[in-house]
Amino acid sequence: MRQSRHLGRPAADPAAPAPAPRTATPLALAALGAGVFLLVLAPLLAWYVTPRAAVTPVDVDVTTVFTGTGSYFDTGALATRDRQRITITRHVLGDVAASEQSGRAVWDVSTTVDTPHTLPLEDPRRAFQWTTGRWVTDRRSNAPVHCCGENPSRFDGDAYLKFPFAVEKKTYRWWDDTLGAAVPLRFAGTTRLPGITGYRFTGTVPATRTGTRQVPGRLVGRPGQAQIQAEEWYANTGISLVVEERTGRIVDASISPVKTLRAPGSQHDAVVLLRARNLAFTPDTRRAQIALARADSDKLTLVGRTLPVTAGAAGGALAVAGGVLVARGGRRGGRFSAA
Repeated sequence: MRQSRHLGRPAADPAAPAPAPRTATPLALAALGAGVFLLVLAPLLAWYVTPRAAVTPVDVDVTTVFTGTGSYFDTGALATRDRQRITITRHVLGDVAASEQSGRAVWDVSTTVDTPHTLPLEDPRRAFQWTTGRWVTDRRSNAPVHCCGENPSRFDGDAYLKFPFAVEKKTYRWWDDTLGAAVPLRFAGTTRLPGITGYRFTGTVPATRTGTRQVPGRLVGRPGQAQIQAEEWYANTGISLVVEERTGRIVDASISPVKTLRAPGSQHDAVVLLRARNLAFTPDTRRAQIALARADSDKLTLVGRTLPVTAGAAGGALAVAGGVLVARGGRRGGRFSAA
């Protein structure tokens, strides 16, 4: 009997092994998973982590010193001393416990104004002038916050000991503690300092009455009165602050304060209590502030730019490579056999 002949493709041999399922190697899956993770991490770092990293520190312990030449009123001699060295020292100490409890930045500030006579005493109580304050601000916006025993109780403006993060080329309202009000400081150009870019802001304070002080009448041209409530006036003929653009830290500064006494209702200064021109950061203070600003800026750059870009690039490369490896896959069982 003749064997029948099959037309077309031969039937598969039931005994032949079935094709192996396509599989991916552990390396391919690991590369794909790592790539996807990094692609998700990149925008997370840029849009979620960075804004939360840009917060005012609470564990601060910083001293800044201004020096320059000026005049001051010697109460012992009842005379104004000219061409004297004036030193302003400001110490900022963060209250970590109060900051953590309130979620705010709580800073205690001590400011002394010293003359050549008082500076060697190293005692703030014996300084020519000593003021203290307790500043409370929102850690992200730098806006004043009323809590935690702040002093002064009225505090306004955008900036005082620092500017907000991501400084813009615009006018900011800087709180002048002597004036007791905010002063507009206008953007005045970009300044290059070692390792950083600074924005300069400038402004002035016109002569403004800030209070009264009881003094002998003859001191202000009223010899017929034993004691008189003289008017205290304050001006600042030149404020110049250089601010690191990312952190808002003040890295250089100069001020020109003028404090005088006038007889009640008078339009003229009778006594110069303090007059200084261009009291500026000392070189040591400037270097220290620049170093702090660079360190803080580098951290923000790392989290907000370097890590997201690196994570995005590496994630894209790994995802593509892992996808290709998974798509190729592999077959178990070797070659197919045919009848």
